[in-house]
Amino acid sequence: MCGRISVCFIVCFFIISVKVLSQDSFRTNIPLAFAIDFSDTISYERDAHKATVPQKDIMDVPKIIIPSLKTKIIDTIKPQKGRLLPSFFPAVGYTQVSGWLASGTANFSIYTANPDSTNLSVVQTGGEFSLRHQIITWFITNFWTDKNKVNFIGDCRYYIYPSYTYGLGANTSLLNADPVNYSYLKVYEEVLRHFGSFYIGGGYYLDYHYNITELGENVDFEEYNQGAVSTTSSGLVAHFMYDTRKNMNNPKEAWYFSILYRYNSTLLGSTNNWQYILLKANRYFTLGKSKSVLAFWSWNEFTFGGKAPYFDLPSNGWDTYGNTGRGYIQSRFRGQNMVYLESEYRFPITKNGLFGGVVFINCESESQWPSGKFEYLAPGEGVGLRVKMNKHSDVNLCIDYGFGIMGSKGFFFNLGEVF
Repeated sequence: MCGRISVCFIVCFFIISVKVLSQDSFRTNIPLAFAIDFSDTISYERDAHKATVPQKDIMDVPKIIIPSLKTKIIDTIKPQKGRLLPSFFPAVGYTQVSGWLASGTANFSIYTANPDSTNLSVVQTGGEFSLRHQIITWFITNFWTDKNKVNFIGDCRYYIYPSYTYGLGANTSLLNADPVNYSYLKVYEEVLRHFGSFYIGGGYYLDYHYNITELGENVDFEEYNQGAVSTTSSGLVAHFMYDTRKNMNNPKEAWYFSILYRYNSTLLGSTNNWQYILLKANRYFTLGKSKSVLAFWSWNEFTFGGKAPYFDLPSNGWDTYGNTGRGYIQSRFRGQNMVYLESEYRFPITKNGLFGGVVFINCESESQWPSGKFEYLAPGEGVGLRVKMNKHSDVNLCIDYGFGIMGSKGFFFNLGEVF
């Protein structure tokens, strides 16, 4: 989940080892954190006609530091059906929204069928506890059946979440930070069926916020929320998707496009009738032999046909993996509608894949309330480091530092590429 970063990790990352990449032309260090790779014997294949650099991940570091642990390094990894590929990242750190915290994030990847014709299925789960009494747990799934005939998508999470809101629109001020507290249950489940090059399906979405209390005096929040102590959005969704990503952990040379329509109805338990459309588009370009990737991401949300509850309005940092708006604290901007565009250049630092880097730039706008007009832009930019946590599932630990306007800045991290 983005926005949670271990201070210990950053400090120790550049201290412990100068020997890690002595076999290559670059030296760096290993983090005070670990990834667990439970893979046992992996099948490999070698191209005798090409000189390739053996790929490494964080689990190879001890073998380099302690020569007696060295094993035969093979060139090319062959994916296998049914082999579970886990990565795990525990952290103790500090964030703007959570304060001091302890967290753990796990990524489990597996090919459920022939890797040549089936996408990599991914489960991400974890939990977090902070000294500001935030408790967060999540379980996000994306499963593919044989030959990608059916795609099962799920996102379930639970929050006890004392945090802040800043009002509505894209020109709010950090000085208007309003302490709020609420609990949140989220259950999203979908099933999509493959038809030619596209996927069509639907499902059910539930957002239940309760124990809502405000500790400040934000005018936008008070006027829009009107004293509600709980809200429910319960609705059916229809989903159309085009997806050529083979590995969502780290996409290469791929397209992704999605249109999702949601109808929330009082007949299903919603507080209000209201409707929602989410438009997503991703494009990935692999640049020659360098293995660099130029990636583009657009995330756009629109509410209409009724009044959406305050905490269900589009806001930065509330996408599936919490990654929109790097450079800003979560919930910094909120509105009835949101448009978002981001571009990122990903490049290898070491030939063996252990370390990489990124530069990124993004821009967002949330509509003003009550006019619904887009009047202000909130740009962000930054740089990041990538550490290979599992070379078999191509999972990177993403450590980014982003800048926004009006003094916004901070660290953000993710297990798996940001988009």
